[in-house]
Amino acid sequence: MTAFDQTPVTQLRGIGTQMRDKLARLGISTLQDILFHLPLRYMDRTRISPIGSLQPNTEAVIEGEIRGSNIVMGRRRSLICKVQDNTGLITLRFFHFAAAQRHTMVVGTTMRCYGEVRRGSAGLELYHPEYQILDGKQPEPLAQNLTPVYPAGDGITQHRLRTITEQTLAMLNNDNLSELLPQTQANETQQSSLVDALRFLHRPPANAPVEQLAKGEHPAQQRLAFEELLAHHLSMQRLRQTIRQQGAPAFGNAKQLTTQFLKVLPFALTAAQQRVSDEIATDISQPVPMLRLLQGDVGSGKTVVAALAALRAIASGYQAAIMAPTEILAEQHRQNFEAWFAPLDIRVAWLSGKLKGKARAYQLSGIADGSAQLVVGTHALFQDQVEFHNLGLTIIDEQHRFGVHQRLALREKGRSDSLTTHQLIMTATPIPRTLAMSAYADLDVSVIDELPPGRSPVNTVAIADQRRLEVVARIREACQAGQQAYWVCTLIEESEHLEAQAAEVTAEELALLLPELSIGLVHGRMKAAQKASVMNDFKAGKLKLLVATTVIEVGVDVPNASLMVIENPERLGLAQLHQLRGRVGRGSVASHCVLLYSTPLSRQAKERITIMRQTNDGFMIAEKDLELRGPGEVLGTRQTGDVDLRIADLQRDAHLLDDVKDRAQEIMLHHPELVTPLIRRWLGDRESYGQV
Repeated sequence: MTAFDQTPVTQLRGIGTQMRDKLARLGISTLQDILFHLPLRYMDRTRISPIGSLQPNTEAVIEGEIRGSNIVMGRRRSLICKVQDNTGLITLRFFHFAAAQRHTMVVGTTMRCYGEVRRGSAGLELYHPEYQILDGKQPEPLAQNLTPVYPAGDGITQHRLRTITEQTLAMLNNDNLSELLPQTQANETQQSSLVDALRFLHRPPANAPVEQLAKGEHPAQQRLAFEELLAHHLSMQRLRQTIRQQGAPAFGNAKQLTTQFLKVLPFALTAAQQRVSDEIATDISQPVPMLRLLQGDVGSGKTVVAALAALRAIASGYQAAIMAPTEILAEQHRQNFEAWFAPLDIRVAWLSGKLKGKARAYQLSGIADGSAQLVVGTHALFQDQVEFHNLGLTIIDEQHRFGVHQRLALREKGRSDSLTTHQLIMTATPIPRTLAMSAYADLDVSVIDELPPGRSPVNTVAIADQRRLEVVARIREACQAGQQAYWVCTLIEESEHLEAQAAEVTAEELALLLPELSIGLVHGRMKAAQKASVMNDFKAGKLKLLVATTVIEVGVDVPNASLMVIENPERLGLAQLHQLRGRVGRGSVASHCVLLYSTPLSRQAKERITIMRQTNDGFMIAEKDLELRGPGEVLGTRQTGDVDLRIADLQRDAHLLDDVKDRAQEIMLHHPELVTPLIRRWLGDRESYGQV
């Protein structure tokens, strides 16, 4: 028989073109897809439960005699049916019903029904249960297995999904669904065969451990999760292999430029910065593309490390490009690099989406003819009309704001017939090891695990909104002592318009309460030039208090700012709160962050605020953030498609990742013929994101 991955669903009885199209919307096109479309949960229809033993929030099959049936006109018209067995009485409630339905529910008739038990106004109730009127008929036999509940779509019933799965399982054997894990691996991890795992998960026996299945921890589920994680890892490794086969320019040591640069710097490198710079220098001296992720907590000095890498590219006759996710951060990079590189006679070009006309043409010309050796910008850098003269190094800041597509698109700008660019990816949002091992498996990782000397940890306090005037007084005190402060406004809805409005109202209110202070305002709807002007005034000390939306989350560096108030912190994730807090504590004065929350707080908001008060450690915060929000949200919406797991869960299955990494290496070395089939089985066409 043809392999299941090649057999279309139309080979099954009852699947015509209409049903084929509906299944395709669920991602089901082949018999293999049907088998990997696993149940969300299971119902136990293998036994009849005595009514007297029922507990709320459980599902059960009951059988009993109808003792009463009436239409009740409450807040919603409903059909009420009382059913009794020799252990107790329960109410069935139907909000949607037909007249014919009511006429079948005759007092004295026996019925069998299945549904979820809930607490109702008259004791325990079943809402809209599935039912069968027996009335002398032979009842359908009870299920022999737990009944699967599948992810479904419009026009596809659970019954239809169970029927087509049943047909597929009847044809399933080791010949039409190949085992792709080498035998030694299956033995070492004590995994069941793929066929056995799938049979079990689609039709678990009556005595199967339901709780373990609900948590995704059953060995059969873990067998599939392992293979899926392995396929993802192999995909990322193959992407890495493909890129590294292309070759890249080998940069020299740039000793003269580096020495001059370090003399210009007003501080010495930390040991961690030096170590990471050496790792990068080793990479870019090789004729294979560097693919490195540089992690460093807020304020750890990643930009200096990036500058040293850029100098090596420039000294070797190549251009370097730095891409940042926001205009404010890109502008900050431009200012830093111009200040550092002007004494070295290195021209810095600048490109953003808002740069127009002659100014844009001038920058594009310098990038194209190579007179601009360093190019700083936003995502505008990878637009079609941007042509580099000789791009050798791309640096991407705050990687979590860009998808894989975007970083690869920028790399393409430097590709020639035989060479591609080195790539350094930086993030101040520490990435939990679990995510780094999966989402960034194509990258080597460097960590700056040391803050520059003189940085004081930020003291974080949580204060209820009712004490707002005390917080205002604290700002007055700090600013009169010569310090500066931020007041950050957040909103539930992610709307630049509403956030701008909230910030404007807050700025007006604070101007009335603090008339002696010069107050600035920054939000996402302001023009880039306006924002830059306000930020420059704040940096220069002309403004004492800056009211802002979360646009200041990354890249703003004002050492004299020692106090930050974050309004409604309960509306932000841990990583974002940590990023915002990182805007203070950049000078030698003790710094404070006030979380001005609204009551009542949800349990999760309380947890987040407690964690912020307990630690300044970005990696610990990242792990907690992953725990609270899950991988998709931690990576950012643009990233989630890149780690689109069907069965595995990065948190739950983190314990598998070390083994996955080892097995992936073994397969690539000793069983390369299995790489493509594994990737195709689990990712299908989605692997193409790596081949921009």
